[in-house]
Amino acid sequence: MSAQNPARSQVSPIDYGLRAAIVGLTLATGYIHFTLGGLLFLANAAGYATLAVAMIAPIALASRFRWLIRPALAAYAASTIVGWLIMGPRFQLAYVAKGIELVLIALVLVEMFRYDGGPLAVARRFFGEVTRVAHAAVGSAQA
Repeated sequence: MSAQNPARSQVSPIDYGLRAAIVGLTLATGYIHFTLGGLLFLANAAGYATLAVAMIAPIALASRFRWLIRPALAAYAASTIVGWLIMGPRFQLAYVAKGIELVLIALVLVEMFRYDGGPLAVARRFFGEVTRVAHAAVGSAQA
């Protein structure tokens, strides 16, 4: 687990526990959606599985962009909740899944503050990267 925050040089056991909880909750809600069947639920389960792997993958690409994976996971869970509120069936397992997703969002936000400085810092970094790429694209198009 490489910390993105330059002030944090060491990874503590709390960081490992937090990451394990995030991955566990992500896989749990993915499993719930997988057991429901149907294309929409299976696609949702695949998305959760992909994001869980991205949160723990030791490859350089995943580590380098984990600051972007965290808000993607939180947004994915939030959009799942909104989709359920709009059109989802109201049964007991659905409420369990939504509870898991709410806790998942909270833990992702905690990790985002610990590693990246919070959602606003992530947004600034994202728009800085977009600006950098846009400038590079415009510069290469003019050359």
